Amino acid sequence: MEKLAKKITFLVSVLCFLSLLSSTYGHTDRFMVEGKVYCDNCRTQFITRISQFMKGAKVRLECKEMEGGSLTFSEEAETNESGTYIIEVDGDHEDDLCEIIPVKSGDPNCSEISNDDYLKKAARISVTSNNGIISGVRQANPLGFMTKEAKPECKEVLRELGFSATGLVNN
Repeated sequence: MEKLAKKITFLVSVLCFLSLLSSTYGHTDRFMVEGKVYCDNCRTQFITRISQFMKGAKVRLECKEMEGGSLTFSEEAETNESGTYIIEVDGDHEDDLCEIIPVKSGDPNCSEISNDDYLKKAARISVTSNNGIISGVRQANPLGFMTKEAKPECKEVLRELGFSATGLVNN
């Protein structure tokens, strides 16, 4: 009888320990959204080898209801030395459309935002635990601000990538 009591005590202890682990590492409704902001000095609207990550740029995470479009979450962040921002989000936004929006450039010489409707000015991000992603960290696509004029070396950069420089950079 004493052996049985010890086995039951051991099993209860294991179950309690596993329950504690589950609550510590299990489902949470806290997320960290991380991303980078860069200066698009070739005006290509993607990162090239001469793009520079931007310190002091401001971005905003906005989550809106898919039906009705009411704002459910909004938080701004500023990029650090490496052009990285981090936004902490409390709450699951499974039923929302969440986007990182560029707000303000950290460089007055690289502050233009594309006005091309085809190329989104925002990075969509999934802020829910119901998407198969185990980690609470969400990585957003990089956002870029553009210079008014493309740098002269952009022609060579684009040729290296297999693009024709005609129309994309200054001749």
